[in-house]
Amino acid sequence: PVAMGAGFGAGLGLALASSAFIGGSFVLKKKGLLRLCGRGRARAGQGGHAYLREWLWWAGLLCMGVGEAANFAAYAFAPATLVTPLGALSVLVSAVLSSIFLNEQLNIHGKIGCILSILGSTVMVIHAPQEEEVSSLESMAEKLKDPGFIVFAVCVLVSSLLLIFVAGPRYGQSNVLVYVLVCSAIGSLSVSCVKGLGIALKELFSGKPVLKEPLGWVLLVCLVICISIQINYLNKALDIFSTSVVTPIYYVLFTTAVMMCSAILFKEWQHMVLDNIIGSISGFLTIVSGIFLLHAFRDMPFTPSLLPLFLQPARADPHLPWSCADRHQSCQHQPLLPSEDKGSQSAEEEEEEEK
Repeated sequence: PVAMGAGFGAGLGLALASSAFIGGSFVLKKKGLLRLCGRGRARAGQGGHAYLREWLWWAGLLCMGVGEAANFAAYAFAPATLVTPLGALSVLVSAVLSSIFLNEQLNIHGKIGCILSILGSTVMVIHAPQEEEVSSLESMAEKLKDPGFIVFAVCVLVSSLLLIFVAGPRYGQSNVLVYVLVCSAIGSLSVSCVKGLGIALKELFSGKPVLKEPLGWVLLVCLVICISIQINYLNKALDIFSTSVVTPIYYVLFTTAVMMCSAILFKEWQHMVLDNIIGSISGFLTIVSGIFLLHAFRDMPFTPSLLPLFLQPARADPHLPWSCADRHQSCQHQPLLPSEDKGSQSAEEEEEEEK
């Protein structure tokens, strides 16, 4: 194994920069589209293309391109087990900037989700694998011949074909997992291709004759095919189901598939001690919890009436008369039986006493 050192730091910095640029790009594009609405021009959802003359929209597109390029480069320096989960920070950046610049409310669930995402990312960075097994196209070719990876790739392709041609026509319109599983499984292979191409670019810039190597071109063709399949079936899932449902499920399944593929192909977890393995899994699950809170309860208003009674303002205000506070009695102090039942019971008891 080759110690990563400065390369690990460069990969981490590129991954964080990628999340910042991609998250900011959504806000810039949205801001540009809102400016067009204020001018009374045709909206993009109505088939208009006036946004092509809006500089804010182009700034957002430029930020998106810079972010994707930084993410691509990050795979050449840092393990995929670290780079892929950190992509969740782009969702966090977008949510925070939207609440500041677009006046979109971020409820208490979203704020807790942001905090959990930051904590989980920090834990993953601390416990991420610090060694890299693949540093050249030759070693990449040897890894691709590994029987474990061949079995994994065959399982991915067979399961994807079954999902597309068997499960898709039957359950694709009713079950969100069908198309999302296709995107996630194929996405694990696309990340492996990106990793290999990143290594090829590093060798190209160092002066090696990489363009004559057939493996680089094979990886490029496989990457184009995998990304095309991902985009197609992710669009199908987004067209059928809500974004707040598809996004967290896709993130969890995609990241899990990438971590499995990296563990099999690049042996990133081979030299990790048990503490770091537990830490990486715990950090990933913490990020998953944060993304779930950020998306699942995004449109749910959080009012004081949803708090427990002792935390509600009516109870917390010491100057409020007790007569007003007594109106909000807890269910535990309510009688178990209605008053009418109590009256009928007492009447029956009196009749028995008279007899």
